[in-house]
Amino acid sequence: MTTAIVARASLVTSLTRYARSWGLWLLLIAGPVGARFMVARDDGSGIQIAVGRHLPVITSSVLGVSLGIVVSALLLPIGFLYLRSNVTRRQPWQVEEVTAASRMGIALGRFAADAIVLLGMLATLTVAGWFLGWLIVPGPLDVVRITWPLWLIAAPSLIGLAAVSRLLDTLPATRRGLGDFVFFLLWIASITMPAAVADLPSSLTSNLYDFPGYVRPLVGPAPLQGQDFMVGSSNDILPGRVSLDVMAGIEAPGYVASRAVWTLVALAIAVLAGLLHRPHVRPRPGRIGPMLTRIVASGAPPAVTSDAPPARLVAAPVAGLVGGEFLLIGAGRPFRLLAACVALVGVAGDYRHIGSPAALLLLIFALVAHAGRSESLGLLSLTRMAALGPWKRRVAFIAAGCGWGILLALPAAVVRLSPDPLLLTVAAAAVASAVAIGLATLSHSAFAARLSLLIMWYAFLST
Repeated sequence: MTTAIVARASLVTSLTRYARSWGLWLLLIAGPVGARFMVARDDGSGIQIAVGRHLPVITSSVLGVSLGIVVSALLLPIGFLYLRSNVTRRQPWQVEEVTAASRMGIALGRFAADAIVLLGMLATLTVAGWFLGWLIVPGPLDVVRITWPLWLIAAPSLIGLAAVSRLLDTLPATRRGLGDFVFFLLWIASITMPAAVADLPSSLTSNLYDFPGYVRPLVGPAPLQGQDFMVGSSNDILPGRVSLDVMAGIEAPGYVASRAVWTLVALAIAVLAGLLHRPHVRPRPGRIGPMLTRIVASGAPPAVTSDAPPARLVAAPVAGLVGGEFLLIGAGRPFRLLAACVALVGVAGDYRHIGSPAALLLLIFALVAHAGRSESLGLLSLTRMAALGPWKRRVAFIAAGCGWGILLALPAAVVRLSPDPLLLTVAAAAVASAVAIGLATLSHSAFAARLSLLIMWYAFLST
């Protein structure tokens, strides 16, 4: 009974905080606004869902499946971004964790609130799908055939997203950047694993590999050998549309049961989050931790000398600002050691497929960490009083990021006697720097920039 009371109180409190946030209304209108771009048009616009390199003929059921696939496969990172950065990200744990309130009840209440908000977004998308179907579906509109596939595909994925977000918030190690990286790995695994069972006939076991739920509606109950499908964007789409019986795949053996199983798994993860909750306390250092800290520490600063000469580059404040940002991005011995390893990998291996992605991944974590620190509200109040204001510092940040790109790619360019490694890495570093400082400026934290850049890095690696 105590757990139920605490869960209800946590649910009501979280929903009340959600309702007072303007971010909730942006999330609710994102579905209707984005519905137009979720369905591919013949002019190449929209997100393309193709089978055999052909777009399907738009029917009510195909429209519902298309909207569900886009939400379940592609928009989960946006939902995770919202869950980790919305108004409920700040919790009174200093009060909760010293009371006798059930941790299970708190976790379940917040999980239920997150799931309700995400399903509310799905409800607005459903209404937008009805209107979109009235515009583009030839013949009579069947709202049931739009709604049923949409919710069957997307709802378990959104509930699972709420559960994973709650689980990552319960452990000290995953409450920050490591949790973002863990979610990124889980999302990549969820959209790649279904391809391993796409050629198998429909069954509960094979459909359980398909967390987003998009394979069976596209390939049918008994797929043909080598039948290909695509979700995303491609220039390899052939003209003309083909008829696609998506309801046959939805009604295939084991598909509906697999979606129910994934919903139950999400509920189990939420319960596990309550069981594994750990308080916000400083962990006790072990024997290895202090030793590693001494090894990677930058060392004590030099002693103060009263007759020291003026600081270098004092006559060139802009160059000094860029140099300062360069040093702050690459602060610490671990980063410099990793930078040396990345430069060596670029020299020895295939730079386009190994060296350049490795350099960009290292830069992403360094850029995001420094951008999050420099754009925090407390530090901004101080830097606004500096001789060079925040906007000049942001430009210097991008220039310093490009400088690190040059430094990481220079050995490969010298060995190969080609400017291609430099051009590729500097361009990628410039984009990463601009995205990192831009999103950090808007959110005043590193979270949004980190997750967005990791997704962009995966796209960069794939192409």
